[in-house]
Amino acid sequence: MMHLSFRNMFFVIATFMGLFAIMILAKSVLIPIAFAFLIAFILFPVAKKLESWGANTMVSASLSIFALILLIAGSIFLFSNQIIDLSENLTAFKDKILQVFTDVTIFINKNAGFLPEMKQGELLNKLNKRVSESAGGLISQTVSGTSSVLFGILTAIIFTFLILIYRNGLVRAFVSFYPEENRKRATKMFKSLQQVGQQYLFGMLIIVLILGFINSIGLWIIGIDNPFLFGFLAALLAIIPYAGTFIGAAIPVLYAFINYDSLWMPLGIVLFFWFVQFVEGNFLTPKIVGGNLKINALASILSIIIGASVWGIAGMILFLPFAAMFKVVCEEYVELKPIALLISERNYQDKKDKKSAIGEWFKKMKRKLT
Repeated sequence: MMHLSFRNMFFVIATFMGLFAIMILAKSVLIPIAFAFLIAFILFPVAKKLESWGANTMVSASLSIFALILLIAGSIFLFSNQIIDLSENLTAFKDKILQVFTDVTIFINKNAGFLPEMKQGELLNKLNKRVSESAGGLISQTVSGTSSVLFGILTAIIFTFLILIYRNGLVRAFVSFYPEENRKRATKMFKSLQQVGQQYLFGMLIIVLILGFINSIGLWIIGIDNPFLFGFLAALLAIIPYAGTFIGAAIPVLYAFINYDSLWMPLGIVLFFWFVQFVEGNFLTPKIVGGNLKINALASILSIIIGASVWGIAGMILFLPFAAMFKVVCEEYVELKPIALLISERNYQDKKDKKSAIGEWFKKMKRKLT
């Protein structure tokens, strides 16, 4: 007969609630640290290579971060001309959006009659006035949001530098929490955590590059303006699982719908991005990223939802690799082995493999109890 311990259940629930409360209240500090750890994971091989060439820890960390900054700055410079061209057309783009919105509103009102009858020019003037009045607040929010993002990026860079410098000491400190007989296994676990984060970031980088070129070539063939800007923007947004792909496709579709008279172009973009999403979801990501993470679709979706509720967009990006790292931690503890089985892709293996995995866990529990 199985026994349920309400006391243990209470402590587990209270622990999870406490962790979520800490993550929400301290997110301004924890988000940059979380990004810093992932960036440090991907820069670790570069720093280690520089150290093998004779550079000390401080120089290798500085050069690694400087190389990353140059890479990001070079990418921005590469698309700067297209960004400038697109910004110059924003006024005309805004006027066209208001015109389309006005036409749709007038058409619906004529058939539904939920508003007093008004002319197109009158409604357009009211909309322009409302947009102008809200422009000041929008600019203020944009400046405030941009300042927060820049401060977060600067903080993450500082944390990354410190993690790269003190990485050996940090590992030794964390390993010291374990008993002497388990420290070698703990060191192996922390190394696995670093490898999972590193593999995830390398996989996502490859996905962004592949999708960027595929999107850009497809949009160039369709004939939209600034195809490389829209193509790589959509690829970059694909880092945000599921929602990012939809947003990345919606931007060029809306641009084509407003700026081109033909409906075939936005329709063609929709079909093209649907095909790219099909290829990316079924072939690219499972092979390049999914194979490294080794977590099932249910765990991926739950991690994205929980991440969005806790840290917003940053959580949607971070919690997926964190779920894979959490699986690595759970595999090292007998009591947490069932959680690792729930997260892992082993749920989709055949019955023989699943029975052997669960049977192994029961054997370990039996040895511990006896």
